[in-house]
Amino acid sequence: MQKQVLIAGGGIGGLAAALGSARAGWEVRLFERADAFSEVGAGVQIGPNVVRRLQAWGLQGALQAVASFPDRLQVRSARSGAQLAALRLGARAIERYGAAYATIHRADLHALLLEAVRDLPQVHLNLGLTVQQHVDDGSAVTVRLAYADGRQIDVEGDALIGADGLRSATRACLLGRTPTRVSGHLAYRAVVRQDALPQPLRSGDVTVWLGPRLHVVQYPLRRGELLNVVAIRHGQPPADLDGWDHSANAADLEAALARTCAPLQDLIKAVPQAGGGWRLWPLLDRPPVAGPHEMARGLVALVGDAAHPMRPYLAQGAGMAIEDAAELQRALSMHDLEVTLRLRRYALNRWQRNARVQERARRNGRIFHATGPVRWGRDLALRLLGERLLDVPWLYRGDGSSASSL
Repeated sequence: MQKQVLIAGGGIGGLAAALGSARAGWEVRLFERADAFSEVGAGVQIGPNVVRRLQAWGLQGALQAVASFPDRLQVRSARSGAQLAALRLGARAIERYGAAYATIHRADLHALLLEAVRDLPQVHLNLGLTVQQHVDDGSAVTVRLAYADGRQIDVEGDALIGADGLRSATRACLLGRTPTRVSGHLAYRAVVRQDALPQPLRSGDVTVWLGPRLHVVQYPLRRGELLNVVAIRHGQPPADLDGWDHSANAADLEAALARTCAPLQDLIKAVPQAGGGWRLWPLLDRPPVAGPHEMARGLVALVGDAAHPMRPYLAQGAGMAIEDAAELQRALSMHDLEVTLRLRRYALNRWQRNARVQERARRNGRIFHATGPVRWGRDLALRLLGERLLDVPWLYRGDGSSASSL
């Protein structure tokens, strides 16, 4: 009899897990709390390690139709505007890592995965249902689901995958309810049409501007039609973020970047003029994964932000969720093993890589926002080492698929 996996959450991680599980021969029942599948946010960078996973799922054509493929990543000083280093992408990334480096709108990546699973007969997508808790009795897992009107139902499956994000109810039930970690960093995100910007501000590259206690990243989306801009600075969020007037974000950000170079200030000021609105997100995370027990126990496993939320300073949050889903597919395909052993195999093969990416992203944040002598040393190292410092072979070559064994 075909085994059935229940998936909590219909974001990028949940849809990727649904696709991987279906390709492993499982029936999938996915539950999303919203009334429609959608994705908020702005852009996502996906390195060759992630693009290879999408290619393996037959999604290369769909990716090419909606993504951008920059030829270069450059690092510039936010104070002087001078280029500090550059990394060749484009054809070099394909030659070196077997896949391109892509930039894509989160909504486009989400839609790409949704289209891939929507017509699979073994995948059943359910909207307007929130996973509240679960009980694992060793032979099956029972999930309690809630409708928006308060009605509840119980559903049973052979496994449960928690892909329900930073405040995951699945994680809380599995590992206990623990608070997320406040980073003290604020992210301002905006997307604008490139043709609405002055010509000098349009770009097909990934550009990272490094300044004291702040940095800005810009890159193209949707075949170059859009420009994604993310500015991150030190600061505390408003007390009532839900009621925060986001129209104030432009003035706050311009004030925070008042001592940066003219080209960067021109870009920041041009965003609202080009019809883009700055949205504010406080950055939260958790400590790096401490062991496989934090990614799977019994018949329940976690993927993406439910397992390992991370800071964006390595551009791998969505990527690690997709890698999780690919490893989940490999594990669920081991039909000669008990389900608990398959999920343990998944966790053994993922936890160390995820922990390494979490810690490296956190370290990058300290480097990006360095002040004083540390900033001067960083800039000198970038000028001297260039590509050797910017390239990340351990990340782009691997996917953690053979890190551990039972």
